Amino acid sequence: MPSFTSSRIPKAGDLTLEQKLGQLLLLGFHGTRITDDHPVVTDIRDHYIGGVILYDYDTMRKSHGRNIVSPEQVKRLNTGLASCSEIPLLISIDQEGGTVNRLKPEYGFPATMSHKELGEKNDPALTLQHGREIAETVRTSGHNVNFAPCVDLGINKKNKAIFGRDRCFSDDPEVVALHAAAYIQGHREAGVLTALKHFPGHGSALDDTHLGMADVTKSWREYELWPYERILEAGLCDMIMTTHVFNRNLDITYPATLSANMITGMLRERLGFEGVVISDDLQMKAITSHFGQEAAMERALMAGVDILVFGNNLEFDPGISARFVRVVKNMLDHGVITMGRINASVERILDLKKRLV
Repeated sequence: MPSFTSSRIPKAGDLTLEQKLGQLLLLGFHGTRITDDHPVVTDIRDHYIGGVILYDYDTMRKSHGRNIVSPEQVKRLNTGLASCSEIPLLISIDQEGGTVNRLKPEYGFPATMSHKELGEKNDPALTLQHGREIAETVRTSGHNVNFAPCVDLGINKKNKAIFGRDRCFSDDPEVVALHAAAYIQGHREAGVLTALKHFPGHGSALDDTHLGMADVTKSWREYELWPYERILEAGLCDMIMTTHVFNRNLDITYPATLSANMITGMLRERLGFEGVVISDDLQMKAITSHFGQEAAMERALMAGVDILVFGNNLEFDPGISARFVRVVKNMLDHGVITMGRINASVERILDLKKRLV
């Protein structure tokens, strides 16, 4: 079995099939510390998962302290997780700022400003500085990926999941692009990867994809793509996270995360994005209420998603990694997907991970 250190990132051809498939998964887990027999350690060592995500609140148990208790504890946890992986691990968190912050002041972390606050001040230098400060907190805690900034436009003022949580810099796409770029630059200066979200735009939706399907067929507008275009032009895009919104004008069958029209057609071919596409949590009700887990895995890969996220927070499933390997091997055996398609995702992921060493 090949072994790799953090000073050497392999090529896709250097990996076994199981190692390749593991790189396509990013999972959540229970616990504030790990031991050799912890399930997430098994997932990392035996199933080669490429990334993890930490939460402070356990949604199923309705309790705090899921993975995060204090700065010292989180640092120990993340150091332990990183040491389990032969290939550098993406250790991610949602730390946008404001109310979307897993590293909260009550746990001993610095207070943060929301995207809305930064947009209202409309000072890109301040946004860059605050982006750097957030990233330094993220990096010091042992994370290397922040799932931010949110570049959704503040179009629908009744949207509780996005606008209602102060996650929009503005309803003006140019202002959003300006501040998102500054925020990302701050993260780059601190050495933390980012992900633009939620492609192709969640800001015009009324419903929350955590709770069910959000149909934006009548509300979505082309200018919701402008922040992505501007940031791509500036060369500031590490990853793009998809959303599960449904838009009949773009795909009559599938929501964005499962749509080849939107991921391969719009994002890859039209906008020219060549980097890593990562899904939003595939355990959100917008997916689970309409598609089986294995069908969602298949459709996300066929759509062009590189990394599939299962947060294990809205529901908990310890068998995801083994099931995913079984599903993809079956797809390969039946010619539903090609090895070239898998290798393309793995190479994109490994290229991104080169920036972690």
